[in-house]
Amino acid sequence: MNTGDTAWMLMSTALVMVMLPGLALFYGGLVRRKNVLSTVMHSFFGLALVSVVWVIVGFTLAFGPDVNGMGLIGNLDFAMFNGVGQAPSAVYAVTIPFMLFAMFQLMFAAITPALITGAFAERKRFGSFVLFTILWSILIYSPIAHWVWSTDGWLYKLGALDFAGGTVVHISSGVSALIVALMIGKRHMNGESKEPHDVPMVVLGAGLLWFGWFGFNAGSALSAGGLAASAFTVTNIAAAAATITWVLASYVNTRKVSVVGAACGAVAGLVAITPASGFVTPGGALIIGLVAGGLCYTATLLRARSRVDDALDVFAVHGVGGMFGAIATGIFASSTVQAAYSGLLDGNPQQVVTQAVAVGATILYAAVGTVVIVKVVDVLLGIRVKPEVEAMGLDLSVHGEAAYQA
Repeated sequence: MNTGDTAWMLMSTALVMVMLPGLALFYGGLVRRKNVLSTVMHSFFGLALVSVVWVIVGFTLAFGPDVNGMGLIGNLDFAMFNGVGQAPSAVYAVTIPFMLFAMFQLMFAAITPALITGAFAERKRFGSFVLFTILWSILIYSPIAHWVWSTDGWLYKLGALDFAGGTVVHISSGVSALIVALMIGKRHMNGESKEPHDVPMVVLGAGLLWFGWFGFNAGSALSAGGLAASAFTVTNIAAAAATITWVLASYVNTRKVSVVGAACGAVAGLVAITPASGFVTPGGALIIGLVAGGLCYTATLLRARSRVDDALDVFAVHGVGGMFGAIATGIFASSTVQAAYSGLLDGNPQQVVTQAVAVGATILYAAVGTVVIVKVVDVLLGIRVKPEVEAMGLDLSVHGEAAYQA
């Protein structure tokens, strides 16, 4: 047991938890004022919901010993956190309590389905959100986490690199968000503007996400040392670079310097650097961030011209950013960061192929699984609120509360 590592991981776990209220503010500011509380509730209640699911079965499916040696899913040895105690684990957390490792991973499991909620904001039944989150967390998130992060997982054994969640968190949530948006249909706007109702709220949320992301990425080193410092550094570099390129791209397109664009650009950079954060140098992070800002901004423009109402552009930022980040990891991974890992520019072109396999497998599984889950939820509860409820706004009609007093 190392007390320094333990202290850092306690702090990192708390930092990732702060990302949930950060996401609530970020998403809450982007929607119309009549749906603020509904949107915030998705992130806040989702944290509570997934926390319970993770203890009961989620963690053991993700990190339990493999079933049948196929690398697809963990067994139930750690159900109800059985055997998840204060002592370190010989496999996953050699210098910190195994329980702390499980709690750190819990925060990742909680924020991932919360990201999806931006795609169906302002029109999904609350009960359907609850059931969808439970099923998605168990059937989509935990298996993919097992594939990539469990030492028994098939993608882990294949050599796929995902330091902090490019495939597990961002591609899975981004692709699933696109599927949900397609299946649930467009919002009924009734002539209302789609512009964010509270831009300062958006920027505050983005700032909290940027702050919490240091725990997200640097905490994934699982120790307080040089690797954590490197991940911390490249995280900030990529976020800063993407903020600049998104704002520049937006200015070229609109001749306006967008504040919302700066916030979205930061998130895009953070998403793209996530899988690479433990493997790339500051120079690689700079390139990843610069490309991610422009790439994700372009994706939002293409989405706006389509028939898909991904309300808060989850796919354009998290899906596209996650895919780019995962492939970029295969390009820029450097043995100077971790001696055991290298990418295309370091003489290992096979890593790009491996990353592509991981990306493709995650896209396929998340897409098909989400289609099935949405159909099941729709049959059982109905996926969408009634038109009159949507017109009134979910805050008053569903929650009986208003975010702002007249």
